[in-house]
Amino acid sequence: MSQRFDGPVVLKTECHSLGAKKAGKVRDIYDLGEHLLLVATDRISAFDVVLPQGIPGKGFVLTQMSVFWFDLIWNKEKIVHHHLISTDVSQFPKACQPYKDILSGRSMLVKKAKPLPVECIVRGYLSGSGWKEYKKQGTVCGESLPHGLKESDRLPETIFTPSTKTTEGHDINISYEKMKGLVDPAVAEEVKEKSLQVYKKASAYSESRGIIIADTKFEFGIDSATQRLLIIDEVLTPDSSRFWPKNLYSPGGAQPSFDKQFVRDYLDSISWDRNPPPPDLPKEIIEKTSQKYFDALDQLTG
Repeated sequence: MSQRFDGPVVLKTECHSLGAKKAGKVRDIYDLGEHLLLVATDRISAFDVVLPQGIPGKGFVLTQMSVFWFDLIWNKEKIVHHHLISTDVSQFPKACQPYKDILSGRSMLVKKAKPLPVECIVRGYLSGSGWKEYKKQGTVCGESLPHGLKESDRLPETIFTPSTKTTEGHDINISYEKMKGLVDPAVAEEVKEKSLQVYKKASAYSESRGIIIADTKFEFGIDSATQRLLIIDEVLTPDSSRFWPKNLYSPGGAQPSFDKQFVRDYLDSISWDRNPPPPDLPKEIIEKTSQKYFDALDQLTG
C-alpha cells in the first residue's frame, strides 16, 4: 500500500528573504548567487495550463523521484552529469533555514546552468501527440514510421523528437534538423545521444519494477562554471513521462497510467478548449492523482 501525504498542499512559496522568485508551471526558483534553489510545489499543469488546485504531496514525489534518477544516471551509470548538489536543507545556505519546514522534501540546491531552448523528448511507444500525428500522416515529428501500428504499440526503434520550450502557451514539436538551427549542432548531437542513453537505461530498470516508461521529456543546460552539459530540472517523473503499469499493458488503445495523463483524460472528458482559464478539478480526481504519484514513487524506488 502506497504511503499517503498528510502535509499541506503548497501552491506557491513565499521565501521573501531569498529575493525575487521565478515561478514556472510547477517550480519556484530562487537565485542564491552561486547556486539556484528549486522548490517543487504541488501545482499541476495540463496542456501547458496550470490548474487551480494542487495535488497533495506532488512536489515531494517529483523531488524524490528526480533524486533517485539523478543518482542512477550519473553516480551509478556515468551517462551524463546533472545539476543536483543537495536536497538536505540543513546543508543549504543560512538564508534558507527559516523556511526549512516548507523546503524539506520538495527542494533541491542545484548548479547554475544556461538552459537549452528545446525540450528533449524520447519516445519508446506510440502515444499522445505522436499517435495523433501518426494517425493523420504516418509520422511522428516528421519521422516516418511503419504502417499498421496501433495506439500504445512499442516503436520498432526508440526515437528522439525535440520540441520548442515556452513558459506560456503550447510547446511545438520540431524536427531534429530544426533543433540544430536552435542549438549548436555538436551540442544537439550530444543531447540526442545522452537522451536516448538515459531513456534506455531508465526504461530497462523501470520495467524490472513493473512500470513501462512510454515516453519522457528531458531538459539540458550548459554548466555556468565548467561549460559542461548537464541534465537539469526534473528527470523521469510522472510530470515529465508517461508511466504505464506493465502488467496491464495492452496495445490498441489508451493505457492505465501512474502519471498526470489521468488528469488530462478527465479534462478531455469535459467541455474545455485547453486555454485559460482552466476548470476546477473534482476532489476525487485530485485524490486519485495524488495516490497515483505515490504509487509510482513506491514501485520505482521501493
